Order: sequence, then C-alpha cells, then structure tokens
Amino acid sequence: MRNPFLPLCLVATVALPLFSISAAAQEAASQTQTRASKVSNAASSPIPRTADGKPDLSGLWDHPFVVDMSKDLEDFLTHKPSNKCGAEVTGCTQKGTGGELPMTPWAADWTKNFDPTRYDATGHCNPMGYTRSMNAPVPTEIVQTPKEIVFLHESMFAFHVVYLDARPHPTADEAPETKWYGHSVGHWEGDTLVVDTVGPFFATPKMLLDTRGHPVSEDLHVVERFHRIDATHLGYEVTVEDPKMYTKPFTNVRTWVLMPKSEEVLEYVCTENNKEVEEHHIK
Repeated sequence: MRNPFLPLCLVATVALPLFSISAAAQEAASQTQTRASKVSNAASSPIPRTADGKPDLSGLWDHPFVVDMSKDLEDFLTHKPSNKCGAEVTGCTQKGTGGELPMTPWAADWTKNFDPTRYDATGHCNPMGYTRSMNAPVPTEIVQTPKEIVFLHESMFAFHVVYLDARPHPTADEAPETKWYGHSVGHWEGDTLVVDTVGPFFATPKMLLDTRGHPVSEDLHVVERFHRIDATHLGYEVTVEDPKMYTKPFTNVRTWVLMPKSEEVLEYVCTENNKEVEEHHIK
C-alpha cells in the first residue's frame, strides 16, 4: 500500500520543512522498484476493450505531478528531469510549452506577483479545480461506461462526470451553478477519447490553472485526448484556451501509468481546521 503522507505534502503550495518531505520520500523509495517491475511486466498484455469495442480506460492511473504547466516533468525536490509519477511509480512523462505560457498582460502580472501565502483554494480545503486535479501528485481512477466517463480524483476526494450521450454544453444561464470542475462532454475519435470542458468556472483567485499560480477565468476551455499506449500506459494531451488570460491556446502532452491492481484510491481528508490557516501561515 502506498504511503499517503508524501503526496499530501507535495500538493500544498505553501513551503513545508524539507526534512519531513525527504523522510517520507525515503520511506517510499523501497516500494517504488517493486511497483515499477509490476507495471513493466504487465505492459506487454493486450489493451483491454469494452463490449462495444472501445479501449477500456478503466483503472487507477498515476500521473505526473505538474507544478507548472509551462515546464517539462521535473523532480519536486531537486528540480532535475524526472520520470516519476506522483504516487510512487515511474514511467510518467510531461512535456510543457518549452517557455513561459502565452499570457495576457493581466495574467503575466498576476503570475509574477502570485503569493500562495496570501490565498490558495487548497489551503482552505476548497476543490483544486479541473486542471489542478489532473496535475496533482495523487492518482485518478477512471470508471468507463458506454454513456459516461467518471474521474475519481484522490486529490480532495473529488469526482467529475464526462457525458458521452451527445448532449450540448449548457449556456451560462442554463448551468445550475458555478463550478470548480466545469461541464464536460466527450466522444470517441477512433481509439482516442476526446473530452471537451467549459465553465462557468470560478474565476481567479478561487481557481488556478496549476500550483505555480497561473490564472484562469470563467471562459476557460479545456480539450483533453486520452488513448491507451499499451496495457499499462495512457497517453494524455491537454489543450488550454482562455482568451482573457492567454493570447493563444497551448498544449501539454503526458503519459500516465496504470497502478497495480492491489492499489486503491485512498481517502483524502482536508478539514476546516487547517493549521496553515489557523496559525496564519496563509490567509
């Protein structure tokens, strides 16, 4: 079973004592090699398919911890290139934009002055939002049916439904409420699942694009593409469009890794008595 302490440390934007993170990392290291061996051995198996012939994306998937969507995957502590996933397995990849995101002047000024100690939604136990949940250092379980794809995020114990029944997105007036995760619809293009997500979203500073603090607006539009590379690896491509914050769309390309069947989504509890807030480390 995974050590739940390490991912919980890493997901916070507030700096934590490095010795506590390092100790957790050392404790987890002895388990990593065994998991990697199990993943490698299973990769040669056939790609599973559902009764309707679609690739079966179901399973518990580890993904890279993406702090900054402009960058390639790097180790959280050393900032060196890495292939580590968030939850103690290896084989993940992340390809950023190769430079700073194409921000509008307002977004660039916001990012330059972003200070997570002034406010961060996760410090107040609010949801991480759509993109940050996909960036998180803890896994996501995918549940697939012919009519829906459901993402069960270990981070903040959140879920999100993607509708595959050809329904349209609601207009801002039709939407029942402002959402942290927006409204998602999906369709298949061959063996690739395409997910289209729009708001209305909570706007900055309630919701951020990533832990670095890049902003989003209520006009955020996210298009994701999922395809199984082999039996244990999932290709993931995410394109972000937000004309209020970014001058043009940009894309990240990643690899997720299927976790061993012995692993489960762990309970993730964020409670209202967060000491970081009560002791005024963050506002």
